[in-house]
Amino acid sequence: MPNEFMEEYQPLLIKETKATKGSKLPNKSLVLAVCAACIGGTFQYGYNVSVINAPTMYVQNFINQTWRERYQTDISGGALTLLWSTIVSMFTLGGFIGVTIGGTLSVKLGRKGTLLANNIFAITAALLMGLSYPTGVFELLIIGRLLIGINAGIAICVQPLYLGEIAPTAFRGAMGMGTSIFITGGILTGQVIGLKEILGKEEYWPILLSTTCIPAFLQLLILPWFPESPRYLLIDKGDSEGCKKALKQLHGIAHCDSEQEDIEKEKNNLVGVQAKKPWELLADRSVRWQLLTIIFLNATQQLNGINAIYFYADYVFKQAGIPHDKIPYATVGTGACECITALTCGMLIESLGRKVLITGGYTLMSICCILFTLTLSFQNSSPAVPYLSMACVFAFILSFGLGPGGITNILNTELFTQTTRPAAYMIAGSVNWFSFFFIGLVFPFIVIGLQQYCFLVFLAISSLAAIYIALVVPETKNKTFLEIHNDFQSSNNRKTCSTDGAGTKLLSTSI
Repeated sequence: MPNEFMEEYQPLLIKETKATKGSKLPNKSLVLAVCAACIGGTFQYGYNVSVINAPTMYVQNFINQTWRERYQTDISGGALTLLWSTIVSMFTLGGFIGVTIGGTLSVKLGRKGTLLANNIFAITAALLMGLSYPTGVFELLIIGRLLIGINAGIAICVQPLYLGEIAPTAFRGAMGMGTSIFITGGILTGQVIGLKEILGKEEYWPILLSTTCIPAFLQLLILPWFPESPRYLLIDKGDSEGCKKALKQLHGIAHCDSEQEDIEKEKNNLVGVQAKKPWELLADRSVRWQLLTIIFLNATQQLNGINAIYFYADYVFKQAGIPHDKIPYATVGTGACECITALTCGMLIESLGRKVLITGGYTLMSICCILFTLTLSFQNSSPAVPYLSMACVFAFILSFGLGPGGITNILNTELFTQTTRPAAYMIAGSVNWFSFFFIGLVFPFIVIGLQQYCFLVFLAISSLAAIYIALVVPETKNKTFLEIHNDFQSSNNRKTCSTDGAGTKLLSTSI
């Protein structure tokens, strides 16, 4: 009898074993699709944040030279500073514009279609910035930085949408970390390319700024081989066959049926519901706490002190005795540090969960703020103190990369369903870019006013973020979007009733 049982059910057991084994690692096609989306997406954001730092002096010399040729006089120091600040800040303005249109484009063109079309901005920007020096028109730099900012804004809005929707529930966190990993990878690449040994010499700066076209061309070559978001195909377009085909390619034949069933459940719960506009989402009481959460977390991601740490890094390195010409290499070390922690977070997220990592990250950042304030206050009291300050710099960056740097974008995806997610990303992205602009504007005044005690402000922000997440945000690991929605509603007692008397709680078990 046992032998007959084994013979009869052996094929089923083998199939189940293969499925279980296959679930331990994501499908190769899925990993490649994530890389294809990220290389021309948030990699561009990180790359263009850092690559502009290396040629600062050379671009200012070019502006002065061009001004002299046009007006037969040197440009004033104030006007030069204003023009350079405009070139740098255009990236932020462009990013804000990008996120305001990214959500709409993702509904009209699809997630993949928007990412591909977005490369037009990057290629045009690279062309304009590369031509600025030979044509003697520094205004092209301003337009180019605006366009590459639009590219980054759209990418940071749409790419996490695509990653969150193509990944199976079990790997959604790890795949979503691709956003953070490629941002930090872009920052590190920009720092390395900007070294004098590569493209950091004065004669190479137009080439350096125009290299942003390379990731765009790579994405145009690779991403078309991968499918559109299965959720977009089925829920937004009603394309059941296209969804099934996409799931087979991304998840494998063994797992596509269960994933399609989950998407069908979400679709049936959203029958008759149109994709919401940002202003409609702001007025929707049923997602109030989700919306408050992503607004708070996206503001905190920029206001938590990470920019201050990078600002103080040069000073700390000088105090520690690092020669001035070697500081760029130490700065590359900070970029590598953040990149490594993003990779580490990607490996830990599915085992430890989102809540532990982001709460722990903000808690460690709070501790680092205290220690860094102390070391800066007693910088000259002992030769060892500057090295303690260096340790605080790297510890703060590690803490940021371990949680807040990457998980914020994942929560933007997970706390919303298909019809509210694009609008949520537009709101979250707008808050993020506005906070980026705000901290750049007021941070110098904070430093002048509080000096080393400025980190007490960031201590308060990081501590508040850790407390809020611990009390309000539910764990989202291994849960479908509907389960997360229901958990969030229940945990905050924010269930509201629709006009027909039915609750807004979505039935994740109904088909």
